[in-house]
Amino acid sequence: MSVLLDTHMWVWWLTAPSPLTVAERAALDLAAERHDLSIAAISMWEVQILHAKGRLELPLPFAEWLCRATDESVIRTLPLDRDVVIAVDGLPESFHGDPADRIIVATARAHAISLATRDAAIRRARVVRLWRP
Repeated sequence: MSVLLDTHMWVWWLTAPSPLTVAERAALDLAAERHDLSIAAISMWEVQILHAKGRLELPLPFAEWLCRATDESVIRTLPLDRDVVIAVDGLPESFHGDPADRIIVATARAHAISLATRDAAIRRARVVRLWRP
């Protein structure tokens, strides 16, 4: 089953130490081996912003980390395209005020895939199928 990683899950999967459980890491590793792991394009921008603000320390210079972290042999990057924007438009107005989170959820909905996230607001909203390891 295909899985879209929320930005924090993507970073946690690729960096140590990580709050991921052994079961989560094993399931994500297996999904990557099967080429069933994706991120929304906006997640790259979120990581850049967090890194630039000093809120995210990476083990490599940003550009090098990003190139490795988005290598097509590891993960697919799903674009912000017409279908995703239509899916954003279909989200309830009351759902999550963070534009990046809205785009990530809409990307999962547009591609009919599960979202791996620990974001409490996303999980409570029940507007997207959630991934379980």
